[in-house]
Amino acid sequence: MKYYRKLVSVGLALTAIGLSLAALAAEPVTPKLTDKLSRLLQQEMRSVQSAMATIHVSMVTGDHKQVEAQAQQIHDSFILKQSLTEQDKKDLMAAVPEGFVTLDKDFHRLAAGLADAAKNKDTQKQYKLYNKMTGSCIACHSQYVSDRFDGLTEQ
Repeated sequence: MKYYRKLVSVGLALTAIGLSLAALAAEPVTPKLTDKLSRLLQQEMRSVQSAMATIHVSMVTGDHKQVEAQAQQIHDSFILKQSLTEQDKKDLMAAVPEGFVTLDKDFHRLAAGLADAAKNKDTQKQYKLYNKMTGSCIACHSQYVSDRFDGLTEQ
């Protein structure tokens, strides 16, 4: 009976922690974006999605040059480096929290590392970085775009 009470107590504590963390989850940024920023981000995400698919096929077939080119393309597509007006930059920074910016910068840093690993024909490092990039996509989508990807809200 004592064991059962401890188990119930631990279960209740874990539930309370889970609910607390859910309350701390970030709000979706999509509704806060201007139409222009929303279009630019969607365009960039389609480009990233296509590049990630090409990278996967290229990695498993040993096409290091293609992995390098696609990873570099992802790195260079960093939205804050695009030709945004000053007002667009202000609107973007007002719409997204610092955590979003951090994840985005980290994702593009990983892409640069992937390009470097491909240049060095290091397949294992490519695999590791590709997986980290995928994890970064999941983290960002589950935290900041949960209104579009409701299957990730439990991440």
